Amino acid sequence: MATVGKVIKCKAAVAWEANKPLVIEEIEVDVPHANEIRIKIIATGVCHTDLYHLFEGKHKDGFPVVLGHEGAGIVESVGPGVTEFQPGDKVIPLFVSQCGECRFCQSPKTNQCLEGWSSGGHETMSSLETRFTCRGQKVLQFTGTSTFSQYTVVNQIAVAKIDPSAPLDTVCLLGCGVCTGFGAAVNTAKVEPGSTCAVFGLGAVGLAAVMGCHSAGAKRIIAVDLNPDKFEKAKVFGATDFVNPNDHSEPISQVLSKMTNGGVDFSLECVGNVGVMRNALESCVQGWGVSVVVGWTDLHDVATRPIQLIGGRTWKGSYFGGFKGKHDVPQMVKAYLDKKVKLDEFITHRMPLESVNDAIDLMKNGKCIRTILSLE
Repeated sequence: MATVGKVIKCKAAVAWEANKPLVIEEIEVDVPHANEIRIKIIATGVCHTDLYHLFEGKHKDGFPVVLGHEGAGIVESVGPGVTEFQPGDKVIPLFVSQCGECRFCQSPKTNQCLEGWSSGGHETMSSLETRFTCRGQKVLQFTGTSTFSQYTVVNQIAVAKIDPSAPLDTVCLLGCGVCTGFGAAVNTAKVEPGSTCAVFGLGAVGLAAVMGCHSAGAKRIIAVDLNPDKFEKAKVFGATDFVNPNDHSEPISQVLSKMTNGGVDFSLECVGNVGVMRNALESCVQGWGVSVVVGWTDLHDVATRPIQLIGGRTWKGSYFGGFKGKHDVPQMVKAYLDKKVKLDEFITHRMPLESVNDAIDLMKNGKCIRTILSLE
């Protein structure tokens, strides 16, 4: 390619500061350094975690930044030391690294990795090292990926090579939301056949959790959300019951307990709200109920009475659904191509990158499941 070895100028949506609309800018994307890959992003989803950083986390050192972490693209060039990838490969950049060598990567118990941006940047949601500049100043790369840019540079330990026949404007969803929810059910909760489950929050992550519960053989899947418009969509992914907490005067945990003879076997919190996390835990049956925290937040403490845990409930967290990205994301792409996992049903809107602020407004107002931005 004519761009190999040169700085690329391209369009990107830059968040200059918190609580402000993104600005379409021309940025400079440096050449890939050692062990890095420069990727031409074809499409990206807009995820709630992007909004969390912009409107809730708002860490002063986390701006300016190019958001986006649910993308897919094509390798444009590679830096020294890269042998696993070559120009033309279809790839999904990952916000969870997999170096393959650290203590976490060596363990089957976790998908976390001691390398990559998250080793020291959870508050700012990015590493201080970046390959982006704009208007003469450094621009951070959100979660090490920054898929709201036509080109990005990612370390090879955070890239998954996928089937060349995969449609990039659909499988990009596997870069975050769908893997996060689906894996929380099958990998973290380990939902069992014949069990009863409750999923709190019916955004893309929650619907993917519903799909995971269904895939694992759950007999009853109760979808919980304040927006009744989402209930029909949840049915597509396998939900059997629907509860709107606003329709009840008593706590939702009591409502679910009465519906299920004492509580559900598994619950998944897919909102990112500490109050909902407590409700999800307390909706589980005493003795063996398992509740998984899936929604991303780091603003408030989460609490419950000790007796809830002493009584035998288990409270767990799930990060990217427990999937080891480089190894497992290609398998999820294959599952989609083999029609074992739904993806198209999550997509409610498609827009060009220039409409990114409209996409953000749709998500803020609960008017979409997933919007796909085209960067071509």
